[in-house]
Amino acid sequence: MDASDLDPLIYAEVLRDLARVNRWTFTTRSTTAFLNRALGEARSFSLLDVGFGHGDLLRTVAKWAAGRGITATLVGVDLNPASEGLARAATPAGLSVEYRTGDYADQPESFDFIVSSQVAHHMSDDQLGRFLRHMEIRARRGWLICDLHRHRFAYYGFPLLARVMGVHRIVREDGQLSIARSMRPGEWPARLAEAGLDPQQVRIVRRAPFRIAIERTFQPGVGRLPEGETQ
Repeated sequence: MDASDLDPLIYAEVLRDLARVNRWTFTTRSTTAFLNRALGEARSFSLLDVGFGHGDLLRTVAKWAAGRGITATLVGVDLNPASEGLARAATPAGLSVEYRTGDYADQPESFDFIVSSQVAHHMSDDQLGRFLRHMEIRARRGWLICDLHRHRFAYYGFPLLARVMGVHRIVREDGQLSIARSMRPGEWPARLAEAGLDPQQVRIVRRAPFRIAIERTFQPGVGRLPEGETQ
């Protein structure tokens, strides 16, 4: 699905099916659980979702915040320009979400939280290292990576679930490849250390079914990389 020459109609179908898979596998639960813990008593926050795809995570967060009387400034950025129109079309008028096309590193403003969901396994080691350092520098209150847990049962079981759901062939094949590319919980500390982060300051949580949440929250003035340090 990362192919630049993929037919726009097929890409739209793939994104819709991925959103269905996310609902069936409770993918957004990791993000709302993180926000619930990280916000504490705060009644407002801003958030950047990197690689928003169909926008389903941002829509879930918007509804979650509205249901709790929390003011949320929600922005998504995605490299694929087709995602922006598809996500906007799927977002009800009453939900305040801004979708952008571009690179996360080019966004001019800072956010309280920077998050990504099911994106890290698409990154090379160098790309992931830059992303981790960017979040550590630019997020004001914390950051979150939600990704797949590489596991034999998930690898062989996902194609069966995908067939039951009737999702597009690309989703079935890409999903299995994505599981193979992902990491196990015990592999994340080394990756964090390679990026210059202290693994002891990051919370790694296993979530069913076969998901990993890598969570970082900040106390004011504690544990941040120096402001202005290069990526």
